[in-house]
Formats: sequence, structure tokens, C-alpha cells
Amino acid sequence: MSTPLPTSRLPRTAPPSPRAPRAPRFPRLPHTMPGQLGRATALVAGVVLFLTALPILTMIAMSFSAADTLEFPPHAYSLHWYRAAWHSFVSPDATDTLSMGAALSTSLVVALSTMLIATLVSVPAAYALSRYRFRGKPAVEQLVALPLVYPLVMLGLSLLLVFNVLPVELGVGRLVIAHVILALPFTVKNCAASVASIGPEFEEAALVMGASPSRALIDVVLPLMRPGILAGMLFAFIVSFNEFTVTFFLYSIDTMTLPVWLYSRTVSSLDPTVFCFAVVIVAIDFALIWLLEKLIGDEGVAL
Repeated sequence: MSTPLPTSRLPRTAPPSPRAPRAPRFPRLPHTMPGQLGRATALVAGVVLFLTALPILTMIAMSFSAADTLEFPPHAYSLHWYRAAWHSFVSPDATDTLSMGAALSTSLVVALSTMLIATLVSVPAAYALSRYRFRGKPAVEQLVALPLVYPLVMLGLSLLLVFNVLPVELGVGRLVIAHVILALPFTVKNCAASVASIGPEFEEAALVMGASPSRALIDVVLPLMRPGILAGMLFAFIVSFNEFTVTFFLYSIDTMTLPVWLYSRTVSSLDPTVFCFAVVIVAIDFALIWLLEKLIGDEGVAL
């Protein structure tokens, strides 16, 4: 007869424990946080930037070539063509119909005139487009931006036909008119961006303090529009100084700008000194853009 085992020796089974709550699943963090570039994105950005800078790098390399003809890549480097460019600028060849100095003077006159006229037109236009509602406002905004999408060849040809019908010869004036048309989208857009950032309460406060509407505009609005006005002025100068397509239809021997003069040198003799002059022009443009960033940063800049 078997004796029962004592209770202390019996195997004890643990009571079933309650199921622990499952931890919530959070999404896996990406390898790159916001503000950081991944490898693929950095590679694509590097390739795009390299392709963008490739023409400028090629032009700089060709300007330092020691060869007597245009060849790429250069087999040797020297300042030979820079010395020739300086000599042609200081003492131009008598066979040239127009010197580089005269073309540069024409470009500066046209660019400065374009900058001033476009700014004087754009400031009140941007204020009216931003502050007032009137019939046909969308159409006016589209017309202002039209030169950005209008084919430049057709624009130059159309302006040539119009100017030839006029009974007076405008000379440099027709270049200024054409360049103002091309610069207006940049000046109006930058001035309008500055006006949009200025609330109407500033003018209302000036009116409450006893200022007239014109004084409120001059003493309050215009100083606050300074970033957009400066940005528009510099963009207008750069656009006018580098414009070639429309200018090619409207220039004459006495009103040849620097881009047209450089083109004539490459067509007639493939002169490598044009690369030296082009490097100087690019350096001037970079200096103006650097000046723009130092003066106003990103405020009021609209492209």
C-alpha cells in the first residue's frame, strides 16, 4: 500500500501571470535627421553643382592657357592672354571699329540708367499691387512677369520693328528701354516682397501721429522697403550688364555693349582674350551678389 507524498514535496506550478502590455512600436528613425543630407542626396547635389559650375571652370582654365589657339584642356598655363587683354584695353588696335573701353562705357551707362529707371517705376508699382485692389490687377501682374517667359529673340525682333517705325533715332535710349522691360520683373517682385512684409499698421500709426499719407509713405514705408529696393537695383544692373540676345537686335556701331563686343571678337578671330574679359565680368557679378548678401541677406530677395 503506497503512502501519499507530503505536500511540501509536490511540484508547485507557478500561477499564470497576467500578460505584460506590449510596448508601443515607434517608427524607426531615419538615418539622416532634418537638416542633414543623405549620401545619395549629397551626391546628386554635388553633381548638379559641378555641372552648373563647369562652364565657368572651363572658361577660367582657358583664360590661363599658354597656347596660341583655343584648345581644351590646355597643355600649359600662363598669364599670356591676360597681358594681351590688358594691352588691348589700354591701347586698342586701330583696326578695331570699336574699342573694349568704349563698349564697357556703353554697358555701364545702359546698366546704370536701367537700374535707376526700373527702380523708380517699380517702387510705386509694387506698392499699388500690394496695397490696392482694382480691376485688372491679375492681368497687370501677369504683364509685369511676361518678359521672364517671352522668347528673347522675338522680343528683340519686335522692339527692332517698333523702333524703326519711330521718326526719331533713340540711340542708346532704345537699349535702355529694352533693358528696363527685361529688368522690371526682378525689381517689381523684390519691391513687392518688401511691401508684403510691411503691415498696414505702420502707416496707420504714422497717420494717427499726425503724418500725412505722403509723409507716412516716405518716412515709414520706403525705409522699410530698403532691402527689396536694393535687391531689385542690383538685379537690374546685373541683368542689363550681361544682356546679349535682345541687345544684338538693337545695337549699332556707336552703341555696342560689352557682351556684343565679346561676341564679335569670337566670331571674327576666335580671340582667346575674350575668356580673360569674361572672367573679369563673372568676378564683377560675383562681387555684386556678395555685396547684396552682405547688405540685406535674404530679406526682400525674390527671384
